[in-house]
Amino acid sequence: MDQQLLFLINRNWTHPVADRIMAVASSFDFWWPFLLVGAIGLAIFGGFRWRVFLVAAVLAVGVTDALVVDSLKEMVGRPRPHDSLAGVRSLDLQSLEPRFLAVAEPLKENFSGVRIRSPRGNSFPSGHAANNFAVAGVGLLVFRRWGWMFLLPAALVAYSRVYVGSHWPLDVVVSALIGTALGWLTVAGLETLWRWKAKCWLPRIEKIHPSLLSK
Repeated sequence: MDQQLLFLINRNWTHPVADRIMAVASSFDFWWPFLLVGAIGLAIFGGFRWRVFLVAAVLAVGVTDALVVDSLKEMVGRPRPHDSLAGVRSLDLQSLEPRFLAVAEPLKENFSGVRIRSPRGNSFPSGHAANNFAVAGVGLLVFRRWGWMFLLPAALVAYSRVYVGSHWPLDVVVSALIGTALGWLTVAGLETLWRWKAKCWLPRIEKIHPSLLSK
């Protein structure tokens, strides 16, 4: 089932426009300058809730990526589709610096050849899916009514990882659940710490915002 869905997404449900969208969505090197500028802007000009979101999102991604994802990759060692299965299509942007300059260039496209019997790999979990859903999990709690909108880019990135041949469908589904749970746990931990120590550390701010999740 996992393999059948992989080939449907990776080879059948494709289009040249979708190819470029998915290659861009899947490239962290393309997005990190924009994310950095956005984070700096939120830190300087954002209100209290946006700053809470920023701190929680950075912590959630740090825990998800550095601790959970890396540890599970080492433990599980599942090979990526393009390293273990013939006929998988790999898509990526050209290797230009800065990477966003590659958006107008022809994509790098390859098909995996004879199956490589790689004993280990980095397919599970998907760092892209887990990290983006960790941010989405934070957004869901911090912004409540419209926090679901954070799920849209997270879902696009997760889907793109299957589309470009880097992960199995089941990898990104489980990774999304892991990331969301870690995002929620991060917010819960920060809220507990805030209620416990904010009166001592930041009494003036705590008086206005007794909860990190208050309006």
